[in-house]
Amino acid sequence: MKQVRPKKNLGQHFLTDLSIAKRIADTVDACSDIPVLEVGPGMGVMTQYLVEKPRPFKVVEIDRESVAYLKQTLFKEESTDNDQQPTAIIEGDFLRMDLRKVFDGQQFVLTGNYPYDISSQIFFKMLDNRDLIPCCTGMIQREVALRIASEPGNKAYGILSVLIQAWYDVEYLFTVEPSVFNPPPKVQSAVIRMARNKVQQLDCDEDLFKRVVKTAFNQRRKMLRVSLRQMFNSSNPAPEGFFEHEIMTKRPEQLTIAQFVDLTNMVERFVRVRTQNVDLGQE
Repeated sequence: MKQVRPKKNLGQHFLTDLSIAKRIADTVDACSDIPVLEVGPGMGVMTQYLVEKPRPFKVVEIDRESVAYLKQTLFKEESTDNDQQPTAIIEGDFLRMDLRKVFDGQQFVLTGNYPYDISSQIFFKMLDNRDLIPCCTGMIQREVALRIASEPGNKAYGILSVLIQAWYDVEYLFTVEPSVFNPPPKVQSAVIRMARNKVQQLDCDEDLFKRVVKTAFNQRRKMLRVSLRQMFNSSNPAPEGFFEHEIMTKRPEQLTIAQFVDLTNMVERFVRVRTQNVDLGQE
């Protein structure tokens, strides 16, 4: 069958090195013995090794040409005379899927050679469904992988680092060179594994936590007393003394996750007190 042509608008870079494909596929072995969902299988270079593993397995692919190729190759036996969709292939956009329907509400491992331009969105969806995804592995742009795995105090430490490490333990596994792709990307790639930690809930308002983290890193070179001013305005001013706390002299990359939790509680406490005072004044 004719091979699939990589499509630039889908960010497709097809892995051609079988040994690396197998190494990536084998990263799921360290995860729990639960089903596996592969995102963006393309022509199935990783899929051929994942499908051999003794656990339920599905792929989700948005590219119709890739779906047709998979139906005629790796999933040929599953096709029917009526040319119905093989049950292991989900044709659609992962970012729009209801993940609870993939394995009937059962937990699963997420893996894939993720498109560079939507990898962050994929991981944000993972965070929103962290009760369903205890483990995630796969290949992404090396720069993004370094950010996710970075510790406080490093230049790579940022929004993804904090939000993902709040819920997952991250392992940077290995680097992949551009020469093993068709077409070769302009950057290096890397393979990571993320496993759910023991945190069941943060000791703060989790929506506010995300807002504080994102606001702080929007001006990552500034001290918090500068960057956090974005959370206030003339009609919603910061409380007196708020920016005089010692933590406000730090830059966001200096804060641990625990400190971001404390900072979130500080913001919430001041906002709550001010709101209560306004309500009392109106009474």
